[in-house]
Amino acid sequence: MVGQQSQPVRVFVVDDDSHIRRVIAQELMGDSRTLLVGQASSLREARKNIPLQDFDVLIVDLNLGDGEGLELLDLVNQTRPHVLSIVVSVTERDDKVFQAFEKGAVGYLLKNSWFGDYSQAVLQVANGGASITPSLAKKMLSRLEKTHPLSMPTSNFLAEEKLSEREIEILKLIACGYSSPEIASYLKISTLTVSTHVKNMYRKLQAKTRAHAVRAASLRGLI
Repeated sequence: MVGQQSQPVRVFVVDDDSHIRRVIAQELMGDSRTLLVGQASSLREARKNIPLQDFDVLIVDLNLGDGEGLELLDLVNQTRPHVLSIVVSVTERDDKVFQAFEKGAVGYLLKNSWFGDYSQAVLQVANGGASITPSLAKKMLSRLEKTHPLSMPTSNFLAEEKLSEREIEILKLIACGYSSPEIASYLKISTLTVSTHVKNMYRKLQAKTRAHAVRAASLRGLI
């Protein structure tokens, strides 16, 4: 499991609200499995410092005083491709949520409902999960079913990565934050079968975690 006292998950936080930054910092420093390595209060400051820092997870506010935090996801993809990004916001607008995941985010948290859980969210994504509220997960699944029905895999992606139709189905559910037992129940297959498909996806996508697999699919336009 990633995130141990001997090797904590390193986190960089970007938020223009000093109170929120302080709350997140206190939570991260209060858990020996997470380590706060840097902070920024603006888009400009983050652009300057992110390329200079070594970290594993980025927590970024959607709306910064001098621009949108989503711009930093592009920067991270270019300069720190191994970094996993969690977007935090006061809004649950569908377009912003989907835009964040299209840019490779693996988490989207609402500020007013996640106090006391930031360190847990970091550990969750670092270990291959996706931090997303149940309501957002349902919205994402509904959106995916409309744009890319589960029974119809994306042909270009399928040909490129040689993923099976079932693997595509499972990948979309993972992107929506569903756990292996939940996926098994939804698709009416065993949890062991889900795990086998996930391992095959890792190999084909050259990913080490669920989050990396989701990011690979996101950057290729699957979700």
